[in-house]
Amino acid sequence: MSTSQPDASRQSEDRATPDSLLHTRTGNDVSPEDLVLASGKDLTPQNIEWARRKLAEEGPSAMEKILP
Repeated sequence: MSTSQPDASRQSEDRATPDSLLHTRTGNDVSPEDLVLASGKDLTPQNIEWARRKLAEEGPSAMEKILP
């Protein structure tokens, strides 16, 4: 069984993405529909209402909490 070491080019691919590049906000308002879709749920009246409540409680940062 081989115990090869990863080369230098492989190590650069494994580095973490800087936090500043991970934010989803583009300056636009987040709609309830955006939040539902980002959470992986279907656009149903119940899920849209859930998203409205979440946005009312947490504001646009609710999207940041859902996405990795």
